[in-house]
Amino acid sequence: MKITLLVVGKTTDKTLDTLIQEYKNRLAHYVSFDIACVNLRLKSDRLSINEQKRMEGEMILLNIPSSAELILLDEHGKEFRSIEFADYVQKKMMQGRDVVFVIGGPYGFSQEVYDRANSKLSLSKMTFSHQMIRLLFVEQLYRAFTILKNEPYHHE
Repeated sequence: MKITLLVVGKTTDKTLDTLIQEYKNRLAHYVSFDIACVNLRLKSDRLSINEQKRMEGEMILLNIPSSAELILLDEHGKEFRSIEFADYVQKKMMQGRDVVFVIGGPYGFSQEVYDRANSKLSLSKMTFSHQMIRLLFVEQLYRAFTILKNEPYHHE
């Protein structure tokens, strides 16, 4: 089983990128994990919001294997405490399918992406930058694996 974090756009903040890479490296001890980026080739500021979401959606869907479980990181998704998220990850792993978590663009997802999604997950009711949420997600995924392995990273 492989877990992928698919994100729209690149991380331009070097400090955040360094921290994201640190957690990505830590995750390698537990699971096959990768981060993939999709980018609009056109200048997105020239597109309407709906056109931008449509184009991002097409690119997202092109990067999702048909057999993969697709979980959107979405403000309207289900929220978990860290221990509950660890249980959620464990259940997904037991299904034996690859799992792709997706962080969309600044305006969310196209309807086609919502239609393809198996579920939605929210990390918070607060709004974070698209670059910051990447770090928060990989840290929580790492935390989930340390919880599952009863390692001393998480304190209850």
